[in-house]
Amino acid sequence: MQALFLMKRNPIEATRRRIPKKDSDNPKRARVLQAAFSAFQELGYGGASTLEIATRAKVSKRELYTYFSNKQAMLAACIAERTKRMRLPLETPATMDRKAVATTLTAFGTAILREVCDPSTVAVFRLAISESVPEIAHALDAAGRQANRTALIAFLRKAQEHGYLRAADPGTMATSFFALLWGDLLVWLLLRVTNPPTAKEIDRRARAATEALLRLFPEPKRRVFKI
Repeated sequence: MQALFLMKRNPIEATRRRIPKKDSDNPKRARVLQAAFSAFQELGYGGASTLEIATRAKVSKRELYTYFSNKQAMLAACIAERTKRMRLPLETPATMDRKAVATTLTAFGTAILREVCDPSTVAVFRLAISESVPEIAHALDAAGRQANRTALIAFLRKAQEHGYLRAADPGTMATSFFALLWGDLLVWLLLRVTNPPTAKEIDRRARAATEALLRLFPEPKRRVFKI
């Protein structure tokens, strides 16, 4: 009953609690997870049967159920594995100045674009959208996008405290940065109307977003005290 309650509230968290830590590096479980993900991508959640997944993973259905209670648990685990890659560290540089702020923002933007534009990550977003499972979509958003947004807000607040960005709501600044970084790119990727950006394009986007943000929120003018 507790596992069912957790699955309804947060399927990703329920999957983490159900699978013992010692199984996290189990090659057979990893094979089942990879088979499930490929089946979901190719056939859709409804079209991918547990028999199809077991066949692809070269395990029996009985073995499959020793790792996952049902298909939704497999989908949740697929998403949980990929949200780990989407959570990116954003550390305050040892020496904080305007140049360090720009360098940090550019590196963060580059990492965001590289990880989220990866075809496997885009496929996870498509699964969450197409299968209309609100709990999984919310968990994906909280573990990936919101986690990165929270880290960016904390960094921008520190930059303000050091006097390298003008006073403004850090949340609004973070929203502006992500809007400048992405534009319509993610929508185009989800619709399959464009290819993932090259490393050169990712670098260009990250630098352009950083430069635009710093123009929007310039360094405050320092008061000069005459003696």
